[in-house]
Amino acid sequence: MHKIEYLIYLTAESIDRLRVSAQKEKGNILEFVVQYEAVISGEWQPIVRYDTAHGFAHIDMIKPNGEIIKQPLFFESYNLAFTFATLDLKANWKQYRDGFENGIKK
Repeated sequence: MHKIEYLIYLTAESIDRLRVSAQKEKGNILEFVVQYEAVISGEWQPIVRYDTAHGFAHIDMIKPNGEIIKQPLFFESYNLAFTFATLDLKANWKQYRDGFENGIKK
C-alpha cells in the first residue's frame, strides 16, 4: 500500500489550500481525504471535505458553527470520487469560502 499526502496552495498569499491524503494500491484508491481549508480570522478552518470515512465516499460541508452537512457521492469507484473531489475544490474553492464567510456574518 502506498500513502499519498500533500498540500496545494490556491493563492499567492497562502491563505487557501487543499489538504490531500490517500491510500493507494495497484492504481486503486482505497481511501482518501481532500479538504479545502482557509485562514479565517487568523486561523486555519476546514470548510469542505471529501472523504471515505464511515465506509463510503461523501462530501462534508462544514458550517462556521461546526455543524457538518454530509452528502453521499455516487461514483463507481473511489478513483473517480477522488478525481471529482480534487477538481471540484480547485474550481470552486472561492465560492465555498464566500459561503462560509457569509455564514459567519449571519
